[in-house]
Amino acid sequence: MKNAKLAAILSILLTTAIFVTSCGKTSQNGKDGKEQVTINVFNWGDYIGETTIADFEKAYPGIKVNYEDFSTNEDMYVKIKTGASDYDVAIPSDYMIKRMIDEDLLCKINMENIPNYKYIDDRFKALSYDPDNEYSVPYMWGTVGILYNKTMVSEPVDSWKILWDEKYSKEILMQDSERDSIGVTLKMLGYSMNTKNIPELEEAKAKLIEQKPLVLAYVVDQVKDMMIGESAALAVVWSGDAYYCMSQNENLAYAIPKEGTNYWFDGMVIPKTSKHQKEAELFINFMCETNTAFNNAEYIGYATPHTEVIKMLDPDLTADRAAYPTEEDLENCEIFEYPGDEINREYGRIWTEVKAQ
Repeated sequence: MKNAKLAAILSILLTTAIFVTSCGKTSQNGKDGKEQVTINVFNWGDYIGETTIADFEKAYPGIKVNYEDFSTNEDMYVKIKTGASDYDVAIPSDYMIKRMIDEDLLCKINMENIPNYKYIDDRFKALSYDPDNEYSVPYMWGTVGILYNKTMVSEPVDSWKILWDEKYSKEILMQDSERDSIGVTLKMLGYSMNTKNIPELEEAKAKLIEQKPLVLAYVVDQVKDMMIGESAALAVVWSGDAYYCMSQNENLAYAIPKEGTNYWFDGMVIPKTSKHQKEAELFINFMCETNTAFNNAEYIGYATPHTEVIKMLDPDLTADRAAYPTEEDLENCEIFEYPGDEINREYGRIWTEVKAQ
């Protein structure tokens, strides 16, 4: 009886250990093809090659990918912070990566398991949000600017101020993203996108409320169909979306306003919700394989940090300043920083008040 009881206790302890959620621990099942490990990947909408997930599952038949997408960094953060799901890989932006590091929400990545990290251009490493390259692997980068229809807009699009021109009433699309929409307004006013000055933030709020009657809609992924279909004249967009839209409608063009804009980076991270860090690292490394990274970059149109992929892409793409901005384009640009909890709450309050008008 004692031996049977001891065996039962050991069995329970072993079962519990297999399913512990913590960095560095992963299920040992699924590698013999008899049972699959499932990893949960959380990414932006329409932000991966069409066959990438299937290609990964073919390369690693013991791993199944459960793929989910999100619309904003804030939506992603809330789901991971609250433990709504056991995400193994997520792809947030720079300032959100920094916030998640500060709040101890991310695992350190074992870079020995990411040999393809060698292909990431050094200028995208050791950036302010992850200075020691411990928690993230760069995925894509780009800018925020104005996508406009040349048949509907006659004057030069060189300033954020055009988004407040009454001539374009109900022909303006704004990002349904507190950080982006408040950020471009701050730049229009001559302030830093990373300001912590409450009066400056309040001034940006007042300008957004003033602008609201002119806005057709606040959108995220919907912006592509709406601009391609010529439902609006002007839209605040991410550069990769702009490039895609221009490839579908020759009337469209992209501009980075003279006041400057957000120069952003998205990176692959492993949340502490992960139960399968080893498999998560396999997925991240696969995303950095040259063929995979090429397929992703070619499909979604965003700028890749992958040195070999740059050589493989169509020269017309890499020469396009919407997709691959020049140093001149980036002169007045800023990388978003996480402003701290107190100021971040102010951003949330301001955006809520703008949307409530």
